[in-house]
Amino acid sequence: MTSDPKGADHGMKRTAARKMAGRIAGLYRAGPDDFVTEAVEALDLSFAGIEGDVHGGATRRSGGREPWYRRGTEMRNERQLSLLSPDELAASAEALKVTEIQPEWIGGNMLIEGIARLTWLPPRTLLFFEGGLTLKIDGDNGPCRASGRSIARHFEGREDIERGFVKAAKNRRGLVAWVEKPGRVAVGETFEAWLPEQWIYG
Repeated sequence: MTSDPKGADHGMKRTAARKMAGRIAGLYRAGPDDFVTEAVEALDLSFAGIEGDVHGGATRRSGGREPWYRRGTEMRNERQLSLLSPDELAASAEALKVTEIQPEWIGGNMLIEGIARLTWLPPRTLLFFEGGLTLKIDGDNGPCRASGRSIARHFEGREDIERGFVKAAKNRRGLVAWVEKPGRVAVGETFEAWLPEQWIYG
């Protein structure tokens, strides 16, 4: 067992907590059987996320992202919502050499403006919406071939997109979040992001 009786920090540094402002540019929801979403003007969110959405529910079944569990194990659903940025979508599209990537194609639920490098927001960040909803960020959303395959359907002859999206969207695929405090959110609504104190454990 490793111990540090003197409590030395060994040069480790902390970044202070801070706040940032953002705005909802688009809202989207899926059905129960497919992750592709469609645009809506507002969403009512409970502790289970979006009712009837393929990613809704207080719990979910584990998959390839959780190799430490047998596939299909019931676990807490920290992936209720997918948050995307217009700037990052545009950068991924440019890397893929396509004209656009629409949020709906890759299962986006919220399109967020005003926060640069959205995907880099740290875990535990809280989003406080003016209407009363609070979301907690679990972390970044790793790009997958399923999303690439969905994009490829819109560009005939571009079978390379399925695998190419994984590289093109690395570190800019957006975030996954869960509902900490239920509420209703509408397109155009503003929010305040509270970033926690951050550090690298080394």
